[in-house]
Amino acid sequence: QVQLVESGGGLVQAGASLRLSCAGSGRTFSRNTMGWFRQAPGEEREFVAAISWTGVVTKYAESVKGRFTISRNNAENTVYLQMNSLKSDDTAVYYCAAQERLYTTATLEGEYAYWGQGTQVTVSS
Repeated sequence: QVQLVESGGGLVQAGASLRLSCAGSGRTFSRNTMGWFRQAPGEEREFVAAISWTGVVTKYAESVKGRFTISRNNAENTVYLQMNSLKSDDTAVYYCAAQERLYTTATLEGEYAYWGQGTQVTVSS
């Protein structure tokens, strides 16, 4: 069974940092573009960050650029999202996702075939 499992979410104060992890199992994702999305209450799910299978190419939503960093460890089949200078607007459920086919845009939900169950991040102001 192919799974993506997120961890690392929690309740923090504004300005704090969190590191989310996403561990893949059931198959290797070392050759797949990986992404993070988030969904705030009452909002559509939105793109946060993506990383190519080599780790060389990354993309970020404008709202997180300069504060969040996506990285991966292919040997451990894991992708990370380091979140610094958190704001109350970052409060959301964060989802990890993996592409099956290569879509170079990497910012659209429809490009991702595998999804985790999500981890809650709550930032208090």
